[in-house]
Amino acid sequence: MARCSVLLYSYTIALTLFLKPNPSSGMPIYLQLKEQIRHAVETGALHPGDSLPTIRAFAEQLVVNANTVARVYRELEQEGLLDLRHGVGAFVAEFGASRSQAVARAARIAAAQSLSRDFVRALRDRGVSSDEIRRLLEA
Repeated sequence: MARCSVLLYSYTIALTLFLKPNPSSGMPIYLQLKEQIRHAVETGALHPGDSLPTIRAFAEQLVVNANTVARVYRELEQEGLLDLRHGVGAFVAEFGASRSQAVARAARIAAAQSLSRDFVRALRDRGVSSDEIRRLLEA
C-alpha cells in the first residue's frame, strides 16, 4: 500500500511540473512538451526512475491530443531520456555511462538559470516590464 501512495505522489508531482503548451507560440506543441520534459530532467525536477503520467492522463491535463503525448514519449525514449514500459508507464531513464554528461548538463543549466535570474532582475531594476522582457527573450 505504501508503494501505491508513493507512485500516486510522484504522479501528482509530475502533472504539476508541466504547463499547458501555447498553440500561438509558433513552436509545435509536441516540441514544447518535449522541451518541458527535457528541462525537468536536466534541472533535477525529475530524477532517474521517476514516473511520468500516462499518455491519456497527461493529454487530458494539458488539453492536447493523446497522439501528441505518445509522439513526445516515443521520441524521448529514442533519445534515451525516457524508459517506456508497456502496461506500466513512462519513467525517466537511468543514465548509466552518460551519467557524467547529464550531471555536467544539469550544472550548465543551473548556472544558466542563475544568470537568467540576474539578467531579469537587472532589466526590472531599469524599469523594463515583464511583458517587454518576455518579448525581448522571444525575439
